[in-house]
Amino acid sequence: MIRLLIAAISGGLFGAGLAISGMTDPAKVRGWLDIFGAWDPTLAFVLGGAILFMAIAWRFKTPRQPAPSAPVDGRLIGGAALFGLGWGLSGLCPGPAMASLTFSGPSVVIFFTAMAAGMALFGIWSKRV
Repeated sequence: MIRLLIAAISGGLFGAGLAISGMTDPAKVRGWLDIFGAWDPTLAFVLGGAILFMAIAWRFKTPRQPAPSAPVDGRLIGGAALFGLGWGLSGLCPGPAMASLTFSGPSVVIFFTAMAAGMALFGIWSKRV
């Protein structure tokens, strides 16, 4: 029960951070990605803040065995390309899309539904292959 509470608090904090930073605004994200057009550099502060806090966290983390790494293959490259294409076209990725469900319009609901359906279809397809 306590783990669920901690998970809910962590998820809420993450969602609030996404909303406050502007990561749930597709126009702001598309502006960040448009480096040769009307580039909006404000999300650089979000990324810089994340790097700063992670650098501090890594300094104090407990050493662990490294996880075995998977090879870079066509599935990884294809998945990364699809992720980037979806992010660039919609201005949303999974975390901000989920956080936006509570206050955004039908376009985010459509994006999230399509994303969830794609994940489910991939799960079914990967079991068959």
